[in-house]
Amino acid sequence: MIKHIFSDMDGTLLDDEGNVSDGNARVIDESGIPFTLVSARAPMEMAAAIDKLHLTDAQIGFNGGLIYKKNEAGVKILKDDPLNNETISKILTIIKDKFPKVSCSYYDLNNWYTEKIDDGIKYESSITGQKPTIANLDNLTGKVIYKVMLIIFDAEEIVALNQILLDAKFTDISMKRSGGSYLEITSKGAQKSKGIQYIKDLEDLKTEEMAAFGDGHNDLPMLTSVGLPIVMENALPEIKPYGKFITKTNVEDGVAYGIKKYLDI
Repeated sequence: MIKHIFSDMDGTLLDDEGNVSDGNARVIDESGIPFTLVSARAPMEMAAAIDKLHLTDAQIGFNGGLIYKKNEAGVKILKDDPLNNETISKILTIIKDKFPKVSCSYYDLNNWYTEKIDDGIKYESSITGQKPTIANLDNLTGKVIYKVMLIIFDAEEIVALNQILLDAKFTDISMKRSGGSYLEITSKGAQKSKGIQYIKDLEDLKTEEMAAFGDGHNDLPMLTSVGLPIVMENALPEIKPYGKFITKTNVEDGVAYGIKKYLDI
């Protein structure tokens, strides 16, 4: 019997407009199974989905860099793993010197910061519905940063930037490409699998009592951490072998379909 469900958001739970469908919401609610969002998103970008699903369980943001519960006061941190500010400064220096046209921003617990509204920021805002705070990114005083987000629409440029940051040999960060145009940087300890392990220990769950839905490369640590991994039909071909089952696409209420068909709800 599955006692906890974990789900990626973009390309999985959310439709192509970034919303939780009524069909997914209804089945998740009717299942009565604790449900955790596992996402690279910030809490502010997860709030609408949490509210629509009436979730009270622990949630995982920033690719595992933040485990928290949403409450009336805002966010209650259960465990976090922020970036090192000295490392952020070095990364920003590289970007400004070698890739000045890259869309660059970062997140603390409650805010999204950028220095300018460029095409990347506009694109991200259209997906999440969030508006950034304009600020000097070099001023890290007093800030606890969980994610640096780089948006690059040029395929060759994102490969080049990724390689330069790898060559810099930062030992305390994790870099993940997402959606083709995103390069997201979190702390080395920020892993979706570690977030799941925290909740597993918290609730004394067995591996076979956990299910997960995902579609992308950054979901593989999550999919391999549970007993029932379910992959979306719209996932990349190389991701599908990691699923015990393949459900419908994210625009066909694939999470709801998977819950009903493969969890015997």
